[in-house]
Formats: sequence, C-alpha cells, structure tokens
Amino acid sequence: MHFMIRKIGSRLIVVCMTVLLITRVPVLAQDNLDRDRPSINGDTTSLGHLGILRPLSVTAIVLTSYFAGLAYIGTSGYYPDDSRVPFYFTNDWKYYLQMDKFHHAFMSYNISYFGYRYFINAGIKKSKALLFGGGLGFLMLTPKEFVDGHLKDSGFSWGDITANFVGSLVMTGQELLFDEQIVRYKFSFWRSEYAQLGNGLLGRNFIHSYIKDYNGHTYWLSINANRFVLKNKLPDWLNIAAGYSVNGMYGPIENRQSYNGKIIPETLRYRQFLLSLDIDWPEIQTRSKFLKKVLNTIVFIKLPFPALEFNSKGQFKGYWLYF
Repeated sequence: MHFMIRKIGSRLIVVCMTVLLITRVPVLAQDNLDRDRPSINGDTTSLGHLGILRPLSVTAIVLTSYFAGLAYIGTSGYYPDDSRVPFYFTNDWKYYLQMDKFHHAFMSYNISYFGYRYFINAGIKKSKALLFGGGLGFLMLTPKEFVDGHLKDSGFSWGDITANFVGSLVMTGQELLFDEQIVRYKFSFWRSEYAQLGNGLLGRNFIHSYIKDYNGHTYWLSINANRFVLKNKLPDWLNIAAGYSVNGMYGPIENRQSYNGKIIPETLRYRQFLLSLDIDWPEIQTRSKFLKKVLNTIVFIKLPFPALEFNSKGQFKGYWLYF
C-alpha cells in the first residue's frame, strides 16, 4: 500500500511540474513583451505587478488541481474500505533503512528547484522567486501525509515531514548563501537482482520495479570538483558524487519470506556508501538553445560512472560502471 500511495502521489506531482515547465516559455515570452511595451504616463508599476501575477496564477491553478486530486484520492473511496482507518501517527524512521526519507528529500529538493527556476525564468527577481518557488516541494508533499494518516499500512509520518522540509531547505539555503546550487541532489536507478528473485514483490518489470524496489535506488549529493578540490584543473562540468543505497530488502523493517505462494530467498539487509564521478549538466557548453533547455531540465539525473563502495558488511567494492 505504501508504494501505491507513493506511485499515485508521484504521478500527480509529475503532471503538475510538467504543466509548470510547459507554461514557463510562454510566460517568459509575454513578460519580455511587457518590458518592451511603452508605459502609460511613465508608470511601470502596473506592468511589474502583471509580470508576477501570471506565474503566480499558473502556480495557484497547478497547486489547486494537485490538492483537489489528493482530496479526491483521500475521500472518494479510491482505496478499499478495509484499508482506511481513523487518523493516526506512525514512526517509520527505520523503514527501508531510511531510503524512503532520502526519496522524500530528493523529491522536495527538486520540486522546489524547478519551482524557483520557473519564477526566475518568468522574469521575477530572486527574492520573490525563492519566496514563491523555494518552498513548493514542502508545500506539495506535506498534504499527502494527511491522506497517509487514514491508511492502515501508512500513517502520518513526522519523519516524512522532516525530510520534505530538509529537501526544500537545502535548495533554498544554497541560493541564499552561494547564489547557486553548489551541491545538487540527484538520483539513479537500475533494477536490482532482488527484484528478479522476489516473485513480483519488487515489481514485474523495469518500470514497476522503479516504484517498488528501493534496492535499485541510489541518491547522490553531487559537488563540483573544481570548486572544492582541484581548483580549476578539471572541466567545469565534472562533479564528484557521494551516494547512498541499500541492498537485500524485501520489506520495510523485516524481509518477507514468501510472495504469491513462492519462497523468497533469505538475504542480509545492508547499506551502501558510494563515491563516484558525475556531470553538472548546465555547465556543458552548447550553442543549441534546445539542448541547453534539456540540460537544465535533467539536473536531477546521475549519469552512470565508475564508483567505489563501502558497505555496512565491512566490504570495499569497485564498479567499472555503477547505475
């Protein structure tokens, strides 16, 4: 049930962020027209207000649609009656070796980043862009906890709320302190061997496993190599990335022993700490406006590179290519 909730919430968020990305270009184009348009009696105040009202209106419509979708899911009987319970709190900090919390922080960081960039690209000054866009991740993810609070296998989680807050704070804090994103929060995925042995518990195919298989998730903090280590001795687009992942999980706290009438192999749950290289996509120089937009959109994707791993079993490993 927990994964199904995340699946539905993620779909709603993807739709909402897609609307923002699609509407970003027309808003910017119209804002440029307003700047070029002569003012009446020298008064440009009204035009400035119009400039910020457009992206605010679009954002309000997107958020209203998103919240309405959550309300429909939570009250329409979408879930079976036996899964609905009176509102309650849960402590799920230990679930999936904290991978769920890394996921919440990742989503919140990147929603806030794209929300902030949406306002910047609409011509809104930085302070207001941070005010209206910097907290979008926290704002969009937090209401879902009230839906979870009425579901038997979920519950309202203060741990999730904290992770949501941290994700938005990391994005906004960097813009306030450094005027840029020195550290980017990224994600990579590859379907794990555990999914193939789980008889469908961790997904029946690659896409389904992306939703259900935390063993295949890795979350990265990607830092520019020149800025902190090598002082302009490497290309500006080259980053160093520290990652966190897990292995051996067939359940939130304890592994299931069977699924769909078949035995699941016994496995040891353990953590992985990784060091790898990465690419800072916006730093790649190109004359193509289209390619530049693509590079600015995929900032959350960690490219496969060689990697080193130290895990909680006390092992060191190396990978020629880590996904």
